[in-house]
Amino acid sequence: MTELREAHWDISWGAPARRDQRGGRYLTYIPDDLLTRPIVLPSDLALEAAEVETAVRGLTDARGSMGLESLARFLLRSEAIASSRIEGLQVSAQQVALAELASVEDAPIAGFTENARLVANNIVTLRQAAGDLASCRMIEPARLGELHRALLPEHPQQGLRNAQNWIGGSDWHPLNADFIPPPPGEVHRLIKDLTDYMTGAVHAPLLQAALVHAQFETVHPFADGNGRVGRALIHTVLTRRGLTRTAVLPISLVLLTRSREYVEGLTAYRYLGAPDGTEARESIATWFAVFLQAVKVAVGQAEQFVTQLGELQIQWADQYSDHRLRSGAKAQARSGSTVMRLLPLLPEVPVATAQSAQRLLDISFPAARAALEDLAEAGILSRKRVDRGTTAYLARDVFDLLTMTERQLASTHWDTRESAPRRPVPARPQSR
Repeated sequence: MTELREAHWDISWGAPARRDQRGGRYLTYIPDDLLTRPIVLPSDLALEAAEVETAVRGLTDARGSMGLESLARFLLRSEAIASSRIEGLQVSAQQVALAELASVEDAPIAGFTENARLVANNIVTLRQAAGDLASCRMIEPARLGELHRALLPEHPQQGLRNAQNWIGGSDWHPLNADFIPPPPGEVHRLIKDLTDYMTGAVHAPLLQAALVHAQFETVHPFADGNGRVGRALIHTVLTRRGLTRTAVLPISLVLLTRSREYVEGLTAYRYLGAPDGTEARESIATWFAVFLQAVKVAVGQAEQFVTQLGELQIQWADQYSDHRLRSGAKAQARSGSTVMRLLPLLPEVPVATAQSAQRLLDISFPAARAALEDLAEAGILSRKRVDRGTTAYLARDVFDLLTMTERQLASTHWDTRESAPRRPVPARPQSR
């Protein structure tokens, strides 16, 4: 049974303001375990969950869905910037892509900032840690610590917390906090229950992901970075359960945009009383409805992105045909030609050099360079000198689409014409 446990806070004499020099009684919230918690959903909510799950599976199985990998990778910029405590939202998807390319190229690559390099490195580390968590046979609490380190590599307090934390109120005491998680002595037990629950398949994937996230945020096991780790766990569950191949759905960004509904849902999740009581059932249903709505919106935004990528591919095909006709060649190139092999890969690899294209397609360097130059002449790629003797080729249309999608995901109406973005986002792409 859930519990509000009383504790006492000693006066913080070192606080700078008198109002913060307070001590006294406060209540911590201890949730029920997940493994033994009975869950009964209303029939209409269970039906909706089944329909949304079908939509998620359909999205990841659809033609063109591999382009979602590009969306997922670049939308991690927001998390990476925050987790690395990097100031400067000038770090664009294009700069991050150049930094990623530089990490694998033998030739030096320029044209990106040090912040972009830090973000790119953080994304690589995060994806590796999340992938390991999704593929391991048993999830142990230490695995969550590894994910936490990937997100906040320079944070001075690594591992599960050994002190009381709280949300809202004063920085110096928990007496007027919005929420006070369990005391540190309960954290390891609750996280072991959570990781055991993540390892198994007691409930359907979407319900499991919702419960894991809400329970993790309720336990708040780290000194900092709980929100970012908790959001990453959503995708870990969905990948482990086979609902998505990787973190292709921007669920976490939808939750961040609808922050008021998100906080209300998490607050509702923290019921009091027996786990099989009426309040428990209603509380979990309220939170799950909020989570399910976020998944529905994420699916809709991802579907729109895939559709726009498809339209972009058609536009590129027309551009290339026109270019060939102007050059005196047949409009249709051979299906197995280097250019026709490269075009479908641009959403995944929107920046390349001749060297990286050579590796990607397993062709000669001259053939790779000729294909990139051909696409540049057709206006599909843009040239950017990144070092003496090295040219990068950028699919700016892909970067523009990624930017517009990120802006939409920060709008409460998912349309920046109806509501402005609610958090810092890249500037609108300039017309070319």
